[in-house]
Amino acid sequence: MKKIKGPAIFLAQFADDKEPFNSLKGISKWASDLGYKGVQIPSWDSRLFDLSKAAESKDYCDEIKGVLKNNNIELTELSTHLQGQLVAVHPAYDIPFDGFAPKQVKGNPNKRQEWASNQLMMAASASKNLGLIAHATFSGALAWPYLYPWPQRPTGLVDEAFDELAKRWMPILNAFEDSGVDLCYEIHPGEDLHDGVTFEMFLEKVKNHNRCNMLYDPSHFVLQHLNYLDYIDIYHEKLKMFHVKDAELNPTGKQGVYGGFQSWIDRAGRFRSLGDGQVDFKSIFSKLSGYNFNGWAVLEWECCIKSPQQGALEGAKFIDQHIIDVTEKAFDDFADSGMDKETNKKLLGI
Repeated sequence: MKKIKGPAIFLAQFADDKEPFNSLKGISKWASDLGYKGVQIPSWDSRLFDLSKAAESKDYCDEIKGVLKNNNIELTELSTHLQGQLVAVHPAYDIPFDGFAPKQVKGNPNKRQEWASNQLMMAASASKNLGLIAHATFSGALAWPYLYPWPQRPTGLVDEAFDELAKRWMPILNAFEDSGVDLCYEIHPGEDLHDGVTFEMFLEKVKNHNRCNMLYDPSHFVLQHLNYLDYIDIYHEKLKMFHVKDAELNPTGKQGVYGGFQSWIDRAGRFRSLGDGQVDFKSIFSKLSGYNFNGWAVLEWECCIKSPQQGALEGAKFIDQHIIDVTEKAFDDFADSGMDKETNKKLLGI
């Protein structure tokens, strides 16, 4: 068994124009001081990282790693969540998702998709130059507005959506194959890949591509009342990344999974700081350790009640306490009877 690496922290929710959160040097020192050993970088945040430069220059990548090393921090992975979202956008979401795009492609869905795909291609090269083995993203969504089958979905609609999704992602997956990096889709409501079934549908469409993998985040499964422990048993071979995020689902006589259009504070299902929700992290860390998960335990902090500073401080300690120092020998070795092959045959009567 392998020991899960960590604790690490996803920097997207903490980057800010104020020091120390406006530079990689400052924010990595802040993370280190809290007890984190790794950081996951949002590739779209130019205050912390230049994706195009990283895709082209190993010297720049060495500089990035050097900045982190000086603060006793490792780079866990890069993220293209926002860019991946723009690889596939249903027209109903054109206006809100345009906010993720640079000025030169806003209002032009085709140019926006082209830009997003190119960003993923650069992320593959940058990850290779940085010596990384996994990358985080979103799948985007074409079928999501038709999640609830009312009105009745036309025959073939979902199949057509997944055909198109696979068509857009296949060249990107091939680029990650060329770079030797696993592309990990965060299984997330709002994306066409939002549970095990939809991941399997997509995996079939991309012809079981070796680089098509998952980022496991149990909080999103709590909010859709999915068994997140069974999920590990079923898909452990495809789980290459891990977001440690808590959540709770408290349905009432008034609302349930859908949340009744309420704000996060008033929803039945909501994200919480680590330890404040309902996720059974002891069982998750045990299962992932037992399945030899070869990755980092990365805090993704999102909470509608607690401050990010308190969440980050508590998160480092929480993750560190849950990482299992896996054993190198059987617990009952003291009772080893010292039998050999011939003795075994005698015991079996053969």
